[in-house]
Amino acid sequence: MKQYVMGVDGGNTKTDYFLFDTDGHLIDYQRCGTCSHERFANGYEGSYQAMKEAIEPMLSKHGLKASDLVGAAFGLAGVDILKQRLELEEVARRLGFQHFVVDNDSFLGIKAALPKGYGVCSINGTGTVAGGIAPNGNRLQVGGIGDVSGDEAGGAFIARKVLRAVYDELYRCGTETMMTEKVMTELKVSDKSLYIEAISELYSHRFSHTPFVQIVLDCAEAGDEVAISLLDHVAMQLANSAAGCVNHLPFTGEVEVVLAGSVWVKPTFPILRQRFVEYMNQLANRSVKVMLLSLPPATGAVLWALELAHHKPVEGLIRQRVIEQIETLGL
Repeated sequence: MKQYVMGVDGGNTKTDYFLFDTDGHLIDYQRCGTCSHERFANGYEGSYQAMKEAIEPMLSKHGLKASDLVGAAFGLAGVDILKQRLELEEVARRLGFQHFVVDNDSFLGIKAALPKGYGVCSINGTGTVAGGIAPNGNRLQVGGIGDVSGDEAGGAFIARKVLRAVYDELYRCGTETMMTEKVMTELKVSDKSLYIEAISELYSHRFSHTPFVQIVLDCAEAGDEVAISLLDHVAMQLANSAAGCVNHLPFTGEVEVVLAGSVWVKPTFPILRQRFVEYMNQLANRSVKVMLLSLPPATGAVLWALELAHHKPVEGLIRQRVIEQIETLGL
């Protein structure tokens, strides 16, 4: 008799739901809107409704209920403190799941990239967080709740710092930077007197951080000291969080550190990664091996669910089958 698992990768804008059998065959997949409690006026009830509307029809189509599944893993944005995890575990129980894990989406990078199922993941996307899983299964999240937890990285933070550096040059006593001309061009501003109007309008709604991240990377590559200093600060903060996971979990031997998120994965100029590795080697209490995540993080949700079902990390044919089938989806 076939048995089934579900993997859920829930971000701030979208959620991926996967149904697999325990041999690693893809049964069903769908992408829906966010299920993050932070995005709903009614919080966790909104998360429950969003997941219910996605999960129940998917399972029903295959004659299944949540209670039939032998494993489910929910890697969710906004699971940053114990209270949030407990609330979302209750959401999973209300949905009918019995054998499941709920935690921050940073842990998915570890499960996706590392066959042994433990290590550290540094996320550097729109926001930032680090997560670590020790060989004994202990988990630690560092960051994810704002400045107080060292969240001085991620595209949103970098974009704000770029805009601030330009503001400082134009209106205060800031150092001259190549970024000013590029930002003015990006904002279609021809005169410095209009810059404050442009950024006020920009800040009045959600905006893409990508152009500003690219500007700081390009200018750093060209030798701009302000851009290099900004990236150096970001690299140090990222390393502090990732090394915190290494130092405060019971690892033995070399620790593998996975880099995930658009600001880590997409840029071709390596200065941020180089500085990060340098700081990791200074801060971590043991040797580390740093690698870029080459798989969709959602892969980790499925592999984690299968780990629950098999009572150990899945390797070999099953793991490879899962990876290949998720890759064909083009996520």
